[in-house]
Amino acid sequence: MLSSPAARFRAIAVAEALSWCALLVGMLFKYVVASNPIGVKIFGPVHGVLFVIYVIVTLLVRDPLRWDGKATVWALVASVPPFGTVVFERWASRTGRLTDPTGNGEDGEGPGGATSSAAAEPARS
Repeated sequence: MLSSPAARFRAIAVAEALSWCALLVGMLFKYVVASNPIGVKIFGPVHGVLFVIYVIVTLLVRDPLRWDGKATVWALVASVPPFGTVVFERWASRTGRLTDPTGNGEDGEGPGGATSSAAAEPARS
């Protein structure tokens, strides 16, 4: 599932956005609904860790996905506003930036989710 750089990037982009959502709900309860900081105490550190992981994963997938500097900067900027990582992920997917550059299909996976490999296929005469 997370065997390709694109799959790893997608997973952390969605996780980071979900942690933003949880943190915003925690902030709603802390400051508006109940003056209870438990949601912020739990989801603040979770979001912080996922934010740092997102930045690291973004920098690690840059070369395998052959992102230029502009795409990398936009991926990093997308980590700041809530749900920006998902917006960037959708844009990157739509523009082919999450496609395996070797031509093995999206995310480096062939049909059925199995990684494509010329060595795995029998030779035909």
